[in-house]
Amino acid sequence: QVRLVESGGALVQSGGSLRLSCTTSGFTFDDYDIGWFRQAPGKEREGVACISTPGGFRWGDGVDHYADSVKGRFTISRDRAKKTAYLQMHNVQPEDAALYYCAADDIRCAYGLKNPNRWDYWGKGTRVTVSS
Repeated sequence: QVRLVESGGALVQSGGSLRLSCTTSGFTFDDYDIGWFRQAPGKEREGVACISTPGGFRWGDGVDHYADSVKGRFTISRDRAKKTAYLQMHNVQPEDAALYYCAADDIRCAYGLKNPNRWDYWGKGTRVTVSS
């Protein structure tokens, strides 16, 4: 059974940092791209970051992909041994407040980041709240 569990969401001050984790099980971690998405109240779910499968397997291009709004502030990474992906967030801004989800699929990151509905496996989310 595929399972993705997000954690690390919290209340953070504007300008602060936070690290989200996505712990996975039930599938071959190295075979899947991992994406981070977020959804703020009243808004559509949007792609935040995506990391390809290690070594460019399948669609992987070996490049991390980011939404323009988070480039230079957020970093996505993955730990093969722990089967966990991370989203390191720096200089968090009020507009970053949302429910953050991780997703897994065999999908081209550049495409998947812009098409959340194409991902097969999702976690239930972790909430990030930002105080100004």
